[in-house]
Amino acid sequence: MAQLTQPFTLKNLTLKNKVVMAPMCQYSVDAKDGIPNDWHFVHYTSRAVGGTGLILVEMTDVDPDGRITDNDLGLWSDEQIPAYKKMVDAVHQQGAKIGIQIAHAGRKAEDANPPVAPSAIPVTEDSKMPRALTTEEVRDTIQQFQDAARRAVEAGFDTIEIHGAHGYLIHQFHSPLINQREDEYQELSFFGVQIIRAVKDVIPEDMPLLMRISAVEYMDGGYDIDHSLEIAKKYKAAGIDMFHISSGGEAPPGKQKPATNPGYQIPFARRYKEELDMPIIAVGILEDPELAESVIGNGDADLVAIGRGMLKNPYWAIWASEQLGDTMEPARQYKRAYPRK
Repeated sequence: MAQLTQPFTLKNLTLKNKVVMAPMCQYSVDAKDGIPNDWHFVHYTSRAVGGTGLILVEMTDVDPDGRITDNDLGLWSDEQIPAYKKMVDAVHQQGAKIGIQIAHAGRKAEDANPPVAPSAIPVTEDSKMPRALTTEEVRDTIQQFQDAARRAVEAGFDTIEIHGAHGYLIHQFHSPLINQREDEYQELSFFGVQIIRAVKDVIPEDMPLLMRISAVEYMDGGYDIDHSLEIAKKYKAAGIDMFHISSGGEAPPGKQKPATNPGYQIPFARRYKEELDMPIIAVGILEDPELAESVIGNGDADLVAIGRGMLKNPYWAIWASEQLGDTMEPARQYKRAYPRK
């Protein structure tokens, strides 16, 4: 029996299998109001029909100027809640669980004029010059994360993932080359710790809180895994229940960037699991079923997140289970396509 198809439980979250749909921006909010539309509804519910255990909704921003583009999802207003609830309810009807990734793009907000950041340091020489947040604005942003988390709970999401990776605002604060502040937020983990505590205050006690983190930076002189682990230990103490291990995204990559071969981030996930002794999600070109199975079977991580592989095949989870000789139970409407031996 395949390990990938077995249930997984963390606090009050029980998944029917260990397959996660990785959050992937769709840039499809044509009305630019942050509200999910028919595209998002079909996109996410189809992966629930396809057997995915946990669906993580794409980067959803806590402030209009915190979006990568104006076509991104948002959760800065109570008026946005009903559309998410409709999507959540439909995913639940298919036996899947669903979480949402809340974030702020910081200096990577392409349509903000100007974008904001811990310090006035652009992504590249050709990028917009960001404005450094004041201390009070940093505190206001923490409140925005808390408010978005409250709305996510009201919409019925099963879990929340805080986006602390890929060069977005939280990552910017814990990056020594990007955070050059002189106030209390010069302590590289302080912003993230305060967000975690603020979110914990408004979610149910038994709801697991996830965080995506870049284990290493790719830019020349960027931080290594020892640095990110020290910050992650503080995030764990503040209340993170599971880390989702990615890498890079903060600036143009330099010599430190690893080759992006299938499974290239597994060593990072393994190191996190060993050092922190807590549940871990692995991600990064893991769409080959045997490779995904090996991640679980070898104890490198507890869950496997599939990104582009699930864009190509909404039914990746059921297909992968077939390849592993352990077909998951499909939706009743599709059972005729999966004859039992």
